[in-house]
Amino acid sequence: MGYLDVINQKEGYEMNLKEKSKFQFDLCKDKNNRIISDLFLITPTVFGDHRGYFMETHNEEFNRYIKHIDGSPALYVQDNESKSNKGVLRGLHFQLNNPQGKCVRVISGKVYDVVVDLRVNSETFGSWYGIELSSENKKQLLIPEGFAHGYLVLSDYAIFAYKCTRIYAPDDEVGLLWNSELVEGDKIIWPHIDCDIKLSVKDKSNKKFLDLVNSGKTFTKYLVNKL
Repeated sequence: MGYLDVINQKEGYEMNLKEKSKFQFDLCKDKNNRIISDLFLITPTVFGDHRGYFMETHNEEFNRYIKHIDGSPALYVQDNESKSNKGVLRGLHFQLNNPQGKCVRVISGKVYDVVVDLRVNSETFGSWYGIELSSENKKQLLIPEGFAHGYLVLSDYAIFAYKCTRIYAPDDEVGLLWNSELVEGDKIIWPHIDCDIKLSVKDKSNKKFLDLVNSGKTFTKYLVNKL
């Protein structure tokens, strides 16, 4: 292949990148097949060949989907990354007064990612959604403000990355117990793994769903985003 062939191929590749949407945004549904508003599973476009692959993980296409809980536009202001071993369950966490929207993905390994809708006037209040995220499927989950979030590591280890719409405020963090009953006695169905689930001391003391509801630790300022 000559120099001009390489240039033409590169220009065609870049033109292809510019013309096409890089992401597919699909609304998620709960186990009763109800759409969970503002919760999106994102599938990126991956360009691969014998050398490996290239993909965008974020761009301006996300902007129309990122909102604060009152419906106003939001931006991601903090990026986080964690590494966890198999069986580690982190969550389910949320910030009450400064709620965080998140966009989560796995850089290495595999996790089962779970959210619970805590927006009181949402049609799916108390419902949960779970999805396997991995470095292989490269999917992302865009989580709006007003959800509790957590994940269980399924591989030997996982490197987990996520963007947040608000800065982490440890004094504002609240936890939903990972195996709590939810609405009408429903429970999150976690995948079976061949080791014990490992929780932090803090996550062992997270609150049950009904206790959060009765103590007013849910979200009441939710406005449905009109896309």
